[in-house]
Amino acid sequence: MRLSESDRMFRDTLREFLEREVAPDLPEADHEPVSKEQAVAYQRDLGDLGVGPGAGEDASFEDPVTYAVTIEEIARVWPSLVMMITMGFPFPAALVPYAGDRTREALGDRSRAGELVGCLAVTEPAGGSDTTSPATTAERDGDEYVIDGEKTWVSNATIADVALVLATDVDTGARDFFLVDAETTSLESRELDKLGWKGSPTGQLFLDECRIPVENRLLNAVGRMASEGGTNVLENPIFRTQDPQNAMFAYMRTGMASMAVGIMQASFEATLDYATERTVGGGPIAGKQLVQDHLYEMKAGVETARLLTHHAATHVAEGHEDARLLSSLAKGYACETAVDVASRAVQIHGANGLSTEYPVERYLRDARTTTIPDGTTEIQKLIVGSELTGHAAY
Repeated sequence: MRLSESDRMFRDTLREFLEREVAPDLPEADHEPVSKEQAVAYQRDLGDLGVGPGAGEDASFEDPVTYAVTIEEIARVWPSLVMMITMGFPFPAALVPYAGDRTREALGDRSRAGELVGCLAVTEPAGGSDTTSPATTAERDGDEYVIDGEKTWVSNATIADVALVLATDVDTGARDFFLVDAETTSLESRELDKLGWKGSPTGQLFLDECRIPVENRLLNAVGRMASEGGTNVLENPIFRTQDPQNAMFAYMRTGMASMAVGIMQASFEATLDYATERTVGGGPIAGKQLVQDHLYEMKAGVETARLLTHHAATHVAEGHEDARLLSSLAKGYACETAVDVASRAVQIHGANGLSTEYPVERYLRDARTTTIPDGTTEIQKLIVGSELTGHAAY
């Protein structure tokens, strides 16, 4: 798939910025989770390019294909930064101006300045990949909802100003999303350490009788947002042709596939440079047959995964009936392929591949981490199977 001229120009501008402003801080910046102040600073800098919540508008996330290009470029330099930026978009930070009065008054100034950090709280300790029946509950009490429960493995949890929480509506028995801000509720968090994405804060959220305005229910806020023209994302056909939650996950899974492609691209570039420069037995190891075999498999993996991911993004943009299938197919394939590509990168580097002085050990950890969030590879296979056959296996 050929990118449009505008997408190519945007990609080149973004790449230049990332190489100049972000890459020099690595790997030190990835040694521990960033602070809220650091995350906001990154948001602000990227916002100047029209990327993410710091832009104040949908900007590069408006179109799913441009979204994929954006995520790939950021992940090529620093996957942790992807999580900091995308967890605030398109929900929940963008919803704050359309939430209840209490939330808007508490967060309004920071929202207008593009300084809110958001998170998406779906996974539960006992639920794992099962998001169909959340144990977290939302009970209507007059003009409020009372949210009770616990979420885990939430990106940005420990620095978030606002969380979009998946819960079961006690009155209807259906699952729904609710906007919970950390300023006016009893929302608490605890940090979790993990294998990859070390610069991205991850944690648990504890919701103990968190009272929020009725307007903070997702569909209520989205309805107000749409009526006031607050986002162009919701004009994408997929939000009209598919279940809103499936549409949102299709967006996210295409993004995660793009993240895996970015990691693969970085792994391949670093390995090609190393193989060309590394001399053994009187010549560069790039001239060795088995090294070239690895390079072949790496190049095939990254190009195939990119094509599939862009194919999925196009279907998401069109609201095509196969958008859910293809986004899950792309997510599963790209993330698993990224592990293989990054592993080959380590292998070609030999003992140096195990050293923290070379980036490929980080690429492997980051690649392995992509296979779990937004639904494990196994879940993606079951979604694809269900879409193909009409029979759910989970």
